[in-house]
Amino acid sequence: MGEYKLLSKIKSPSDVKRVEKDDIPQLCTEIREKLVETVLLNGGHLSPNLGVVELTVALHRCFNFPKDSIVWDVGHQSYTHKLLTGRYEQFSTLRKKDGISGFPKRSES
Repeated sequence: MGEYKLLSKIKSPSDVKRVEKDDIPQLCTEIREKLVETVLLNGGHLSPNLGVVELTVALHRCFNFPKDSIVWDVGHQSYTHKLLTGRYEQFSTLRKKDGISGFPKRSES
């Protein structure tokens, strides 16, 4: 299990805006490590999520979530969004019984 110094502090979309610009690459690295770690254990869609890490972080820095909305072209790209919207602590339950969904789910957001 990795150490996630920046990612573990993200409890809401507003926290993403407070990450220093120079720390964004490290945040993205931590997100990728958490994605790989979780998908290896639980299964899920890895490649589509790895491909949108920087895009998702940028969206969170530019838009006002949850007031604004994201519509993903496929739900397989939503894991980073889940990590940045207060679900980091529950992320290890991804795709498990009674855990967070492997797809976008309004009741979680």
